[in-house]
Amino acid sequence: MAFLGALVKPLAYLSVPAFALHTLAKTNPIVRYYVRLGLFLSTLGVCSVWGVICAIGMGLAGRRFDVFYVIARSFYYLTSPVVGVRLVVEGEEYLDTRPAVLIGNHQSMFDILYLGRIFPRRASILAKKELQWMPFLGQFMTLSGAIFVDRGNNARAVRSLTAAGELMRERRTSLWMFPEGTRSMRPEAYLRPFKKGAFHTAIQAQVPIVPVICENYWRVYRKNYFADDSTLKIKVLPPIPTTGLTAADASALSERVHDLMLDALREISTPPPPGTVPKPSEPKVAPSPFANPDVSVETKPAPEKAPEPEKTEERAESRASANPSESSTTSSPTHSYRVEGSENGTETEEDDGMVLVGRPSS
Repeated sequence: MAFLGALVKPLAYLSVPAFALHTLAKTNPIVRYYVRLGLFLSTLGVCSVWGVICAIGMGLAGRRFDVFYVIARSFYYLTSPVVGVRLVVEGEEYLDTRPAVLIGNHQSMFDILYLGRIFPRRASILAKKELQWMPFLGQFMTLSGAIFVDRGNNARAVRSLTAAGELMRERRTSLWMFPEGTRSMRPEAYLRPFKKGAFHTAIQAQVPIVPVICENYWRVYRKNYFADDSTLKIKVLPPIPTTGLTAADASALSERVHDLMLDALREISTPPPPGTVPKPSEPKVAPSPFANPDVSVETKPAPEKAPEPEKTEERAESRASANPSESSTTSSPTHSYRVEGSENGTETEEDDGMVLVGRPSS
């Protein structure tokens, strides 16, 4: 009887705040957001620890490349009920294509939930090098065969992608990448332009590309908002072969796949409810200190000056500075350029596979 009392008493103490938070979350959207975000991050931490244990055990059993599959499903089935989001998949049979480069749209850190629902067997991920040193998560990813890329070093990034293609063919495994390179959450269905690292990797390895699209979930999750129980759709497109293609075809291939994925994203996405999309703020115009509604002042236009002839060198330099993307596309396909000022720091052409975990986007 004493043992039963010792067991029930802590549960009773814990149930009171849990019930209070549950009740507040049902009535207050801000409370619901922070409660569900806390539960999401907590289950992510639990699964990271569980991942280290599984990676060691499954590595000893010779199933190292199934660790991501086991942890992904564990995370989904643990997290989906507590955050109230269910995922429905169309075209799931295409995920069995191996070896392949799997690519998906990247909206926010909440993408980890849809990865948990669809991540296939014998597959690994490309991740930014910084994640390798995160407690538990980094160790789990390292033991599970993740490929880390140094975003600040173009040469190392290229070597990592080259090695990834060779390892895919050798091990007959797949690789997950995010070709947008950074998060792209917006109220409307939207895809950033694709970087070409994923397509160079697929072409070099001569393996197909399998596009995966998760519907726009701005109506379900965004900064300071978490909807009540919701269902999201995921669509997996048929594999796109790369047999016979060369590095020169990477740009055209990326544009074709981008268009296919954007069409599918618009098809499966549910528009946000009316009145929830913030209106773009209009620039404020400061009133002139001389403005007087009762006094009209006649002004004469200033005489126009004859335009001075531009120098040929200055025009050429102006065109080059206004169109940096044109000059970058003429470079070798195995080299990349940097993009400064991203929300995730300096990015390179090979950032497209990064698993970027950060603050929720607005």
